[in-house]
This record gives sequence, C-alpha cells and structure tokens, in this order.
Amino acid sequence: MKRVFTSPFLWLGVAFFVVLAAWPMATNDPTLREDLFLILMFITMALSLNIILGFTGYVNFGHIVFFGLGGYMGIYVMSILHWGLFTAMLVGGISASVLAFILGAIILRLRGAYFALATIGINEMMLAFVSNFKPFGSGIGLSLDFGVYKAYGGAGKALWLSFILLAIAALLAFIITFVLKKSKFGLGLMVIREDEDAAMVMGIPTPTFKNLAYTLSAFLPGVVGVLYFFKNGNIEPGEAFNLEMSIEVLVMIMLGGFGTVSGPVIGAALYEEIRSWLIVNPLLQSMHLVVAGILLLAIILFVPIGVVGWIRQRLPLVRRYLE
Repeated sequence: MKRVFTSPFLWLGVAFFVVLAAWPMATNDPTLREDLFLILMFITMALSLNIILGFTGYVNFGHIVFFGLGGYMGIYVMSILHWGLFTAMLVGGISASVLAFILGAIILRLRGAYFALATIGINEMMLAFVSNFKPFGSGIGLSLDFGVYKAYGGAGKALWLSFILLAIAALLAFIITFVLKKSKFGLGLMVIREDEDAAMVMGIPTPTFKNLAYTLSAFLPGVVGVLYFFKNGNIEPGEAFNLEMSIEVLVMIMLGGFGTVSGPVIGAALYEEIRSWLIVNPLLQSMHLVVAGILLLAIILFVPIGVVGWIRQRLPLVRRYLE
C-alpha cells in the first residue's frame, strides 16, 4: 500500500484535478466553470462505471440509474425535509449504493448480453416508476425553492460550491479507482473479467466481489446526481434517467481505455469537448449520438485498447506515469 501512495502517476493525477478545480476560481470565469463542471461530472461517472465495466467486465448500460436516483433522493430531502446539501449528498450516494446492492444480488447472476439488456430494462423501469411516483412529483419532477440557496450565500455562491464539491468527488473517484486497481480486491475483479469460471476455481468469491464492485460503482454517481440537480434547481424523470448519457459514458471509457485509471479521465475530457463543439454547431447539434456510435465502432475495430492503451503500447517510458 505504501508503494501505491508513492506512485508518480497518483500525484500527477491529484495535481491535474487540483489545477482543474483552481483554474476557473483563479480567473473567476463562470463560463469556464460550467464547461469544467460537465467535464468533471463525466470523468466521475466514467471512473465509477469503469469499476464494473473495465475491471470486472460487465457492460452496464444502466449506470445513469444511480445518478438519477441519487439526484431524486437528494433533491427530495432538501425540498421536502429541508435537509442541507452535504446530508443530501450522503443520502443520494447511499441510496444509489443500496439499490445497486439489491439489484446486484439479482442481475449479476447474468452474463454478457443478458446482463447488458437487464440494465437497460432497469433504467426504463425506474423511469416509469419515478414518472408515476407522486412524492417525487410524477412527470413534473421536483424543484428547489430559491430560498434554499440562501444558506450557501445565494445562488451565485451555490454554483461555485457545487463546482468545488464536484471537483472533490472527481478526485476521490480517481484515487479510489487507482487504489482499487492496485489492491487484491481489484486483482480479483480483473481475474473475473478475464475468465469468471477460472476465478471461481481459484477460490475467488465471485458473487461477493461482483456485488461489492457494483455497489461501490454506484455511490459517486448518486452524489454527482445531487450536485448536478442542486445546481440546476430542479429534477425531471427524462433528464435523471437519460439512457443516452449512459451510452455516452460507456463510449468515454472505451475511447480512453477500459480497465485503466487514466483512460476514463482522458476519454471523458476528449468526448465532452467533441460533444460541446457539436451541440453549438448549427448543422451538427443533433448529431452527437451519431458521432458516439461511430466513435464506439471505430474504437472496437481499430483501437480496442483505447487512447491510453495505444500510448502505453508504443511509448514504454510513459507507462509509469500513465496507468
């Protein structure tokens, strides 16, 4: 464990997130803050999904479920019960993990395409449930009273607070992912990814390992959901359980390199820049999902190891600094 925390890669990563968080604060640039908010959000989502996809080998199209549930639980306790943001973040993260633990005990018995299809079904089930659940506002959703932001110095300061907390969540996701990869638990997950039957023969408790990985991967998306919808001031079913976002996060991981630590970070940053450019382009603003599909196909066909894998393969000297 001592070698883990003395790794040059880990501290380069920490420095990267600190610079990313400090940049808009030093320049006092709200536009830059909003751009980096989305990048940090997708980095956190990609790193957390990488635990079950990249390390364990289970393709989860329903990762957005944890983002949506966490967001709803957080906004509910803030708007109805008048709890604070920090408590709401814990509620969102824990709620998402509890759901993942329950679902994991059931659907992680499935493998391959069956598991992937089950995760899509769960997302649609949650979308239908929340759209008809009156305490969550049914199809209209929930909104925060403007007075909620007074406790954080007003709406303007609340936006900066959301950004800072998200940067911390992204940093935690990075550290957790790195430590997990270097741990015996992470090694067990990667053995499951390569050959689950062989892992069972070797004595690895595969059902327990898989469920723990699934539960761990759900916590931070739940927290991010609270921060995202707190910043927006409202939450609706369609945005909270948007299957397109799950697919895009999966593309980010594949683009950067699944099973790596820096891959989801690089993939999320690259894809979000491409996505942002497409959205503001009048001719291509509705084409970002088409581009996502083309990117995914191209990666699978030509660079299945992703950007990070490609760099590590051709430049051995950087392997120490690019996990």
